[in-house]
Amino acid sequence: MTTRWIFTRRFSSRTQSSFVTTPIFYVNAAPHIGHLYSSVIADAIHRFNKITSTSELKGDCILSTGTDEHGLKIQQAAIKHSTSTEDYCNAIASKYRELFGRFKIDYTRFIRTTDTDHRQAVHAFWRALTASDSVYTANYSGWYCVPDETFLTDSQLKENERGERCSLESGHPVEWTEEENYMFRLSRYQDDVRYWVKGLEERRIQPDKFARILLSYLEEPLPDISISRPMNRVSWGIPVPSDPTQSVYVWLDALVNYLTIAGYPKESFRAHWPPTVQVLGKDILKFHGIYWPAFLMAANLEPPQQLLVHSHWTVDNQKMSKSKQNVVDPNERAELYTHDGLRYFLLREGVAHSDGKLADTLGNLLSRCCGKALNAASIFPAVDMEAFEALKEVDATKRMLEALEEMPVDTVIHLLHTANNFFETTAPWKLKKSDNLADRAKLNAILSLTMEVLRQAGIVLQPIVPGLSMRLLNKLQISSSACTWNDLKVRLRTQDTPLAIDECILFRRILPPPAAASNETSRPDKNVPHKKRTQSS
Repeated sequence: MTTRWIFTRRFSSRTQSSFVTTPIFYVNAAPHIGHLYSSVIADAIHRFNKITSTSELKGDCILSTGTDEHGLKIQQAAIKHSTSTEDYCNAIASKYRELFGRFKIDYTRFIRTTDTDHRQAVHAFWRALTASDSVYTANYSGWYCVPDETFLTDSQLKENERGERCSLESGHPVEWTEEENYMFRLSRYQDDVRYWVKGLEERRIQPDKFARILLSYLEEPLPDISISRPMNRVSWGIPVPSDPTQSVYVWLDALVNYLTIAGYPKESFRAHWPPTVQVLGKDILKFHGIYWPAFLMAANLEPPQQLLVHSHWTVDNQKMSKSKQNVVDPNERAELYTHDGLRYFLLREGVAHSDGKLADTLGNLLSRCCGKALNAASIFPAVDMEAFEALKEVDATKRMLEALEEMPVDTVIHLLHTANNFFETTAPWKLKKSDNLADRAKLNAILSLTMEVLRQAGIVLQPIVPGLSMRLLNKLQISSSACTWNDLKVRLRTQDTPLAIDECILFRRILPPPAAASNETSRPDKNVPHKKRTQSS
């Protein structure tokens, strides 16, 4: 799947409050760029909702993220690092908080599955499942994958090169497990889940290919699933209510986090439920697209409105994975490419219809019209209407104004290209040399129109590169209250207004390390991730 900026609009609403979620991330290792990818997609949708919402609804825009901290893998990771489980979880959770802070993920709640209110929500949800007669006890045996924290059927297994059984999807090893567990009657909800997935009018699962994948799962009878583990095997978890010998299955525990965010089990949670869009990677599609809606139906709760599923980042044609030690550290990459630059790359990558580069189009345009060479007074100039009417006769001006009037998120680069063409065509540097009053008025009109393009581009780009947009809008002295979707109207200045005196560098020049510069230019950098494209079947 290729992520396009158009997702920002498609998964957003201009008329109602929103509840956007990322997955909660497993703390068995430090975060990598794949985790950041999920988060910037969700953050862009959330930010778009905020700038398009009415002032009364802004406070109802929710973005949740956090960490999944229970399970056998966490116990093992803590032992490996010679620390207590609690200290280990605290350390990794803080790395996620730091990462999201640097990349300006505007979450309203960072949830941890070790939080007290989450434990209460899990207990309440468990009781709701049992009240619907959806839970029973049974002796269970099967192939269990510890890294994936899931039981697998024979059809989900393969043999690796050493002749060992492993997961067909992840390649992680499995072990035969026999134990008494609590079971969930998944089979009871198969038809209801299928009906939910087929919510074509709501376009429930996006992109469509992932809805087809879920429907293919649902063609075969769904087996009932284990939703607990013996405490003597997995002690680091939430105990099953009324049965301290069992811990709640880590995936059930994790999925309930979305309910915890909304305030469940307090009745007030219904004001925010269900989530409007849940962003997730394709590797956890089954858990969110089958188990999650089935759990909610059993508890008599509404499933999410939409799932937005993305594919993986790959390194050397392999999925980026902590266990494979082929991850790319986003903090390290940001040292070279900047945090805004990396956000932009993650959201822009894969868009086939434009090869525009933000540094060349946006940053260059701002520096030229705000620089002392053309704008010695450092102002956002008023527009002389006679000069404006004359400029409107120029084709480059017409194209720029048309692009400005029609600009949605996914064509902002086109607008910036037309603005750069307008600037080159009108050649304001020639007018700067003239003492003619008409030429001076035309110069100011060119600068003002260019800054108006920058103002609107800055507003539209807030969900994509919030830090860069803030610097741009601050330079133009645009107040935060004037940065909403309703402010995207052409506003010709009737009087000069000063620009901020601080220098505004949107992009610093990126210089490759000396060693890298001496290598052959055709040699690929193995530390740069590549977006994995998969064809729709």
